Amino acid sequence: MSTGIEFWIFFNLFVLLMLALDLGVFHRKSHTVSIKEAISWTFVWIALALIFNVIIYYWRGQQQALEFFTGYLVEKALSIDNIFVFIMVFSYFQIPSKYQHKVLFWGILGALVMRAIFIFAGVALIEKFHFTIYIFGIALVYTGYKMFSHSDIKIEPDKNPLIRMFKKIMPVTHDLHDDKFFVNIDHKRYATPLFLVLILIETTDFIFAVDSIPAILAITQDQFIVYTSNIFAIMGLRSLYFALAGIVHRFWLLSYGLAVVLVFVGFKMLLIDIYKIPIEWSLIFIATIIAASVFFSLKITKSNIKIQ
Repeated sequence: MSTGIEFWIFFNLFVLLMLALDLGVFHRKSHTVSIKEAISWTFVWIALALIFNVIIYYWRGQQQALEFFTGYLVEKALSIDNIFVFIMVFSYFQIPSKYQHKVLFWGILGALVMRAIFIFAGVALIEKFHFTIYIFGIALVYTGYKMFSHSDIKIEPDKNPLIRMFKKIMPVTHDLHDDKFFVNIDHKRYATPLFLVLILIETTDFIFAVDSIPAILAITQDQFIVYTSNIFAIMGLRSLYFALAGIVHRFWLLSYGLAVVLVFVGFKMLLIDIYKIPIEWSLIFIATIIAASVFFSLKITKSNIKIQ
């Protein structure tokens, strides 16, 4: 179902308004985001997504509403993996919590642009070259398989090709300069470690997008549904990070649950010309797996069981 250009304009104006309020009003000055503030904003973004889901239901019908909710759920769950990486990057560079919001704001702004490009490119490929849906399906199954045997992620900025290339172009200070990305020292322009963190955050999201965009394309190829569900999931990522940063390590089984989800949506893509799995079944399966992985993560500590 095609969506008129006016709806795209209205939605993107809404996103820009929320970003302006976020950085220009509520976070004009760098400060440590409290748990209460983070949880409040997390609920705000979830509420906005659910309200939009209701609008989709009355505007586009039950099928599109279920597709939006399923896509939003998958993207929200996959975004938690980003949080693990954010924690490691900020810890490695010893970034004070009061500066982290600014980095995440600009990092997620860049992520919105990247996701939009990935979404439109992915849908266009599937529409023009139908066989690419099988490539996406195989990629998702393989990614899910890898997640079962994943090793601990290591943050090694000096081995990151973008970081190494950037350091050749511009010198980097050893110390932070408040929340600035660039500073002038002795009439010379320097980048700060905060900008290196931003590069790593953007690189991380690019890698995650390679997995997450095909995952949602397995649910629907409606560009507007894919785009809006993805944007709502990403926009709430900052507040979710600050809300979960202290306890996210307890969700140690979530990555295995996400692996199952990725394998499922991968096979859903591979079977699409043989049997199209109803969106209701997909939603029930995905919600059950994610809920179960969170529940058992909290009930069973990692020290009590070892997964090979």
